[in-house]
Amino acid sequence: MRSSSVKCAVRAAAWVIACAAAGCGHAPGSAESAASADMRDTAANHLPDGAFLEPEDRAALPPGVSIRPVYAKGISLTKVSEGFVPNLYEDVARYCTIGYGHLVKRAPCNGTEPAEFLGGLSEPRGGELLVADMLTTQRAVMTLLQIDVTDGQYAALCDFTFNVGPSNLRKSKLLRLVNARQFDQVPGELILWTKAGGKENDGLKRRREREIALFFDGRPVPKAAAPEGLNRPLIDIRTGEPG
Repeated sequence: MRSSSVKCAVRAAAWVIACAAAGCGHAPGSAESAASADMRDTAANHLPDGAFLEPEDRAALPPGVSIRPVYAKGISLTKVSEGFVPNLYEDVARYCTIGYGHLVKRAPCNGTEPAEFLGGLSEPRGGELLVADMLTTQRAVMTLLQIDVTDGQYAALCDFTFNVGPSNLRKSKLLRLVNARQFDQVPGELILWTKAGGKENDGLKRRREREIALFFDGRPVPKAAAPEGLNRPLIDIRTGEPG
């Protein structure tokens, strides 16, 4: 993919984020069918997030420091990428899931789930669960960053880490580039993380494009958006970068 193609995709992703944050809906008359199609697609293709697949690592924050919240655009990005399903379903790993990718258990649904989930979930409650689910990710990002970052940069890194897992961020070239303030190389690095289980995944590609747009929220995406990095192998979100 050439740099111009990445930039076009990132511009489209920026519109999706802004629209989601502003509460844009589907065209009149199409909302119900579009929402149903979105739910079917999410349930069929949702990947379990890396944050749920690792032992919780509650890295200590400095005394008196609270977990930095993710701003509204960041939550909107994660909601768009996760997709909302109000009823219990099994993701591609056959893990019981609900709402915005909330992992109920690492096993198929079998009717023994909490009553709150058996009866279905409202969107506001799904949003509350998502915010709670992301806290461990936010803590990890805060402890791994060595520089001050903007709200957009922080939110993009939180979404990325929620998706791939804190250990993959910790070992990544992406983290090294951010801590070295080499932001112009971030798009080419993010766009590599688009494989899952050894296969390229279009949903991950779109998610990375949204993260790039959010990372540069309010600023132009660097012209060298695709670069040299795209000559490197794509990275699997389950295995991370080779050691």
